Amino acid sequence: MREDLDMEVIEGGVTAVQGFKASGLHCGIKRSRADLALIYTEKEASAAGVFTRNTVKAAPVILSQKHLSSGRARAVVVNSGNANACTGDRGMKDAEKMAETAANVLGIKPEEVVVASTGVIGVPLPMDKIQRGIYEAAEKLSSHGGSAAAEAIMTTDTYPKEFAVRFDLDGVTVTVGGIAKGSGMIHPNMATMLGFIATDAAVSPDMLKKALKYAVDRSFNMITVDGDTSTNDMVVVLANGLSKNPVIDSETPAYFKFLRALERVCLELAKDIVRDGEGATKFVEIEVTGASGVEEARKLALSVATSSLVKTALFGEDANWGRILAACGKTGIPFDPSKVDIFLKSKGGIEQTARGGMGLPFSEEKAARILAEKEIEIIINFNEGEASAWAWTCDLSYDYVRINASYRT
Repeated sequence: MREDLDMEVIEGGVTAVQGFKASGLHCGIKRSRADLALIYTEKEASAAGVFTRNTVKAAPVILSQKHLSSGRARAVVVNSGNANACTGDRGMKDAEKMAETAANVLGIKPEEVVVASTGVIGVPLPMDKIQRGIYEAAEKLSSHGGSAAAEAIMTTDTYPKEFAVRFDLDGVTVTVGGIAKGSGMIHPNMATMLGFIATDAAVSPDMLKKALKYAVDRSFNMITVDGDTSTNDMVVVLANGLSKNPVIDSETPAYFKFLRALERVCLELAKDIVRDGEGATKFVEIEVTGASGVEEARKLALSVATSSLVKTALFGEDANWGRILAACGKTGIPFDPSKVDIFLKSKGGIEQTARGGMGLPFSEEKAARILAEKEIEIIINFNEGEASAWAWTCDLSYDYVRINASYRT
């Protein structure tokens, strides 16, 4: 995706947006790190969400899907360290209690509260600690609290993730900002990730939902760390309209400008999740070009991004282009292998490793320099059409096994 020159990157995440406040604190779910976040908009907002497609859905996912069916929301309450998944009737009651508690302290309706959880599956929430934490979080709400909220939603993340942009829309200044968490169990549709995006643009619920789906399909749903999807994933956007732009309720030029900003925020947060992949030492962009169709290009890119053999070769800095071509072939998508060209690229240079589906006598020394970099591109040209797609992944290292072998302990 190209970077828009008329889009200014700013600090602040969700609280870079006017009318939004946030907080984050330690309520006692984790031993010491922050584990509870609250986001609140002073004005009722249009709202939309996308959720995990895993058959096993956590109670907060089910509840938030129900609450967002109205297309409106005022607050998001999130806990980390405990997923509240596979917890039966108690889990649903606890999710409802989180919404009710946040609503009571904020003076809004429970159905205006989005609830999210992330962490260990199958363990009941410590609701006494969480309820006390929600009251404390409400007292600490601040227009500078976005970073604290970003820190409070982390699990195995090594750093908080936030991003915001500002741009002109129909003569007024509009801001889109977000926070996200995710490091492992990352795979399309979706991952073990949470994303919360705020904007002061005035957008109808239907158009906001449409824009979010488009943006997520090209960002969060095109990243993978390990091929696993979780029970708790969601990305939610709230638009409170305080910029006072004419309401976007159809596919006008203003809608597409807003869409670019929303996609930019989603993409930067998604890339940050991959950069922080569990045990990752490489950030990798897969570019598929010359494909017969966009959906085919997306599937091909994701197949390479997901391949454990490709990812381990990247960790070992081995220019094993055959694994890349094999990963494309396993998709079942028809293409002519004899037309495929493969390139490796980074700050260390660019090297073509295959032409027409066959290996070239490329420089192993140059390929090694390319793969020694922290950020790498794999470019695959199928030479069959005009469609392109991008996916993002990381390498698969020894540390990934170590982190996940002892996650519960």
